[in-house]
Amino acid sequence: MLTVPHLDREFDYLVSVEQSDDAQPGVRVRVRFHGRLVDAFILERRSETDHPGRLGWLERVVSAEPVLTADVRRLTDAVAARYAGTRADVLRLAVPPRHAKVERESVAPQELPVAHRPDACSWTGYGHGAEQFLAALADGRAVRAVWQALPGENWADRFADAAAAALSGNRGVLAVVPDQRDVDALLRSAVSRCGEPGVVALSAGLGPAERYRRWLSVLRGSARLVIGTRSAVFAPVHNLGLVLVWDDGDDTLSEPRAPYPHARDVAMLRAHQLRCAAVIGGFARTAEAQALVDSGWAHDLVAARSSVRARAPRVIALDDEGYAEERDPAARTARLPSVALRAARTALHGGHPVLVQVPRRGYIPSLACAHCRAIVRCRHCTGPLSLSGDGSAAVCRWCGRLDSALRCARCGSGAVRAVVVGARRTAEELGRAFPGTTVITSSGESMVTGVGAGPALVVATPGAEPPAEDGYGAALLLDSWALLGREDLRAAEDTLRRWLGAATLVRGRGDGGEVVVVAESAIPTVQALIRWDPVGHAEAEVAARAEVGLPPSVHMAALDGTHDATAALLAAAELPEDAEVLGPVDLPVGVRRPPGVDPDVEVVRMLVRVERRHGLALAGTLRRASAVLSARREHAPVRIHIDPLHIG
Repeated sequence: MLTVPHLDREFDYLVSVEQSDDAQPGVRVRVRFHGRLVDAFILERRSETDHPGRLGWLERVVSAEPVLTADVRRLTDAVAARYAGTRADVLRLAVPPRHAKVERESVAPQELPVAHRPDACSWTGYGHGAEQFLAALADGRAVRAVWQALPGENWADRFADAAAAALSGNRGVLAVVPDQRDVDALLRSAVSRCGEPGVVALSAGLGPAERYRRWLSVLRGSARLVIGTRSAVFAPVHNLGLVLVWDDGDDTLSEPRAPYPHARDVAMLRAHQLRCAAVIGGFARTAEAQALVDSGWAHDLVAARSSVRARAPRVIALDDEGYAEERDPAARTARLPSVALRAARTALHGGHPVLVQVPRRGYIPSLACAHCRAIVRCRHCTGPLSLSGDGSAAVCRWCGRLDSALRCARCGSGAVRAVVVGARRTAEELGRAFPGTTVITSSGESMVTGVGAGPALVVATPGAEPPAEDGYGAALLLDSWALLGREDLRAAEDTLRRWLGAATLVRGRGDGGEVVVVAESAIPTVQALIRWDPVGHAEAEVAARAEVGLPPSVHMAALDGTHDATAALLAAAELPEDAEVLGPVDLPVGVRRPPGVDPDVEVVRMLVRVERRHGLALAGTLRRASAVLSARREHAPVRIHIDPLHIG
């Protein structure tokens, strides 16, 4: 497949009589292009051509398996158009690499069990609308909803209920979740409700052979319910009737490879093309999901406030009324104020574990000069330095080099201080504060799957919080400034999502559950947590972004490249009349340089903003302009990212 933009089109080839039977639409082939053999897909067969020159012959049919279905091809075209990318890049995401041995395996067709309509009693907390929604899924209607899960809800069981309803109507189901832990949870629930035959889990951890084997079972119709991570959104499910997306605010659902599609948007594109049902669910709510509700494309599936209050834990924050400071004068400056320590002691004395959420993993993941407070950076790559638990030397978090002689580049001081305290250092501090109590750490590098009953302190980073057998008695949300203080469009939204993810693991207020967030209660995000109102927070986010012209109220394209290349791209593009060009600015911190650009050349970012109704037009004109520049070969490639998660 050719990924250069100016060759993103169809090419005609002759098919010999010997190849004719196998050379059907959707199969993989090899063709000779510009003197070399390349991989390709057959899109269609014709008896004539409009090419005026001489045609080459198809080199060979790699496999007679039609891996590119008509539905996936239409979706591929739509995603390429939406994100200003090439179809070859999207096909690389949609169709996994071939595994010849697996493809040759003979698999006996299996009888899929008939799914029965689930009991709607488990959805009663969401009102009569939930029962009507499940009935509509069973009837095969194209209903769409943004579901707000109740505190402590077993979301996997509810998703499995919705899947069973769609399966009872003889429709296929596709569920997309952020990570392997979510895949495993939903798989267990789906098997218990729908039976093991016909249920398939797809994820990168399976290995190429097993993943391709399962993907083929979906293609051949042996699986009707597919559960997977972001790439599974392209799975060729037969007679698709329902698309489910869980926790669409998780960054892992955004593809890091060109053209950078988001699984939520691809799923909604697919639901729109096939006119099937769709559900976006989560304990929190993104501005993009709320925009779907505001536009009328989806409806709200929420519980009554009385149900939310009954199931949510009590949330306590550092208030601004003064009485907390009278009890604890250091409440505003202490990392663990007395109100948090009291909540932890109460839960531990009651025989329940306590969850402590820390935004950063490691020991001391960031250092600053104790004299001038400048961030201490690596002398080789300017990356941030951190300390490990043994304190032997500082190590760069970018290049991994050790720095045993710390020295501030600004003032020359050799004294350093911690900017952020990580999970391991927090576990040490809590172990000293609560002697004799078991302390467990859970983070991305060493994630704990679950916590038993009994008193324990569990220190976890966001997203790595293990569920407790009987629920946590309390949760302490520390270092809120590290989350809320980020210079990021989604800082408040992402902070609330992380807090709610931890708070939903805590027992309800009727059972004595408490959540202490070490932050000022006047902050709107803290207020949304106290009221447990992610919908109101999302509505406020949408309104605030509309005022300043930020997605999802508008569409925005980020163009990353050299000064000359970005200027040439904008000059070649016929931008919509309302387009507003912003920049150039420096490439945001943490964003990688575009591939193919000389490392010694300065890279900048340009932003192009248009109204939502001109989003496809913007992507289309940037796609065509990129093809023009690609054919000229006068400049390094420009990376085009439509509606990036992190603008800068």
